[in-house]
Amino acid sequence: MLLSSTTCTALLLLAVSVHANAASLDSDAAALTEFRLAADRSGTLTSWNLSTTPSPCGTPAWRGVTCGGGRVTRLVLEGLGLSGADALRPLAALDALRVLSLKGNALSGAVPDLSPLLGLKLLFLSRNALSGEIPRSLGALYRLYRLDLSFNNLSGAVPPDLSRLDRLLTLRLDSNRLTGGVDRIALPRLQDFNVSNNLLSGKIPVAMSAFPAAAFGGNAALCGTPLPPCVESNTSSTCPPAAAMAASSPSSKPAESKGRMSRGAVAAIVAADFAVVGLVAGLLFCYFWPRLSGRRHREGEKIVFSSSPYGATGAVAAAGAGAFERGKMVFLEEPGGGGRRFELEELLRASAEMLGKGGCGTAYKAVLDDGSVVAVKRLRDAAPGSASAGSKKEFEHHMAVLGRLRHPNVVPLNAYYYARDEKLLVYEFMPNGSLFSLLHGNRGPGRTPLHWAARVHIAAGAARGLAFIHHASRRAGSGSPKLAHGNVKSTNILIDRSGEARLADCGLAQLSGSSSSSAGYRAPEAPPSRPWASQKGDVYAFGVVLLELLTGRVPGGEAAEELPRWVQSVVREEWTSEVFDLELMKDKGIEEEMVAMLQLALSCAAAEPGQRPKVAHVVRMIDEVRAASCGGASSPSRESSMDESSAVSDSPAVSEGGAVSQ
Repeated sequence: MLLSSTTCTALLLLAVSVHANAASLDSDAAALTEFRLAADRSGTLTSWNLSTTPSPCGTPAWRGVTCGGGRVTRLVLEGLGLSGADALRPLAALDALRVLSLKGNALSGAVPDLSPLLGLKLLFLSRNALSGEIPRSLGALYRLYRLDLSFNNLSGAVPPDLSRLDRLLTLRLDSNRLTGGVDRIALPRLQDFNVSNNLLSGKIPVAMSAFPAAAFGGNAALCGTPLPPCVESNTSSTCPPAAAMAASSPSSKPAESKGRMSRGAVAAIVAADFAVVGLVAGLLFCYFWPRLSGRRHREGEKIVFSSSPYGATGAVAAAGAGAFERGKMVFLEEPGGGGRRFELEELLRASAEMLGKGGCGTAYKAVLDDGSVVAVKRLRDAAPGSASAGSKKEFEHHMAVLGRLRHPNVVPLNAYYYARDEKLLVYEFMPNGSLFSLLHGNRGPGRTPLHWAARVHIAAGAARGLAFIHHASRRAGSGSPKLAHGNVKSTNILIDRSGEARLADCGLAQLSGSSSSSAGYRAPEAPPSRPWASQKGDVYAFGVVLLELLTGRVPGGEAAEELPRWVQSVVREEWTSEVFDLELMKDKGIEEEMVAMLQLALSCAAAEPGQRPKVAHVVRMIDEVRAASCGGASSPSRESSMDESSAVSDSPAVSEGGAVSQ
């Protein structure tokens, strides 16, 4: 039987492809062998032996080598004592490489031209002894996500070619001897950035001012936010020389030109100087003294009506003026609860500290006359159609529903105040801040990491609180509408005195008619006018919170959809452990639990609502992960499989600390 020409062509192409892959793998083996001969002086890479294992991708594979499609795609050799000058050069021939991590060795010489590695996504060469300039050719690695050259002896300027790496998330150049400025670095997606402990100079550009001061520290000549401001002068941004200052001083002795000035002239100049200084001092005293004395007087008292954060134009002032009927405090504790009760006047006399503003209103910490502390939420002006904008009866009904939500993982609503132009909600105060502040606060030096067991504990508590809220309507009867939280996000997961997670702001998105930009992590199907409308939307938002716990990344706005997509793409294209927060790499033996939690998070954040699990199932799954993390033992195999994941870093963020959700 004769084969068709098309079949023959296909077979020929297949044979050519197989031959090409074999030839490419041979070239990979040759490049790795050359690298071993140059760098492995202690015999660490004994498995790289062509006589016993002819192929790097054989069984077993060479140490630190991972293959895909018949090519070497990952090379991870960390902390093995590899050394040698210019030993990296042969690795430029591994043109299918996607991950290269050689950190923690003693490799020296210059960073070679790695531009042939166009598929490279992760490059980690930190903690070696590399020297010379950062090669401009790194700018050709357009797929690069993470670049870490820290703790070497690199010198020269930061090449502007790095700005071509528009996918870059991590850039670590700290602890080198780099010079010049950082104003030519423009990377829109950069999340982890550090150039500290170099010899850099000049002004920090505005686009980079959001990074913490620790990212720029140790550079004496760098200035501008977040470091101290630059000293501007007519000729430069540095301090003027002392000689120039003396020459320009009006009270300094003039230089000799046409002759000496008389003593009388000098005395007159000095007297005039003193007169001017005295006049200016008197004017400043007259201007500032009334303000300073008034400030001292106010600071000696508690914040009362006129300076209350709730506003003198609110309910009390308006009622006193007879504008409308004054409201009263309504307490919602269960019978026999024995909670602290007070009148509005005492609340407005309380010293208050603003904790933050959010889509639902402004949150305060208020200290009452007896020293007890409550959290107060002052609702913002309600949108038309919301419960807050409706009648007093509708508002009171909504408050009664929320007041019945009593659970160890829900922040209880204890009281409210209703008037036409002023609505206050009083909650139990949560003293240990929010999940957001624990995860993202102070990502610089001195930060206390949030370990895996604590993250799972918080996730379990928040899930139980959400399950209680979702089942509240079932307990109320078949005719009751389904109750949704409507604003699930990490700033609304607070930590109480016992370290338990509690959901805050339940039902307030419905109350204020929050827009899609402020109502938690909005599900894709949620209409912009009602982003808080469903329990399925709550499950989606909780899935994003789980991803936030796992990755250390900050979702928000459109990022609530971007984070699940990013995780899915990394899991599909890379190995799963790349997504995990760097802080979690310090906890040994937890990879299986993290992968299980990641799968749960992605199922919760599924694009199709019907594919998301019920919250009761979420609680059971988290409890299983929690049981495993408490009783599981660390194994060397599980630890070694996470070597590459330690390269993942998280984004810098400013803490939204405080004990009231925003």
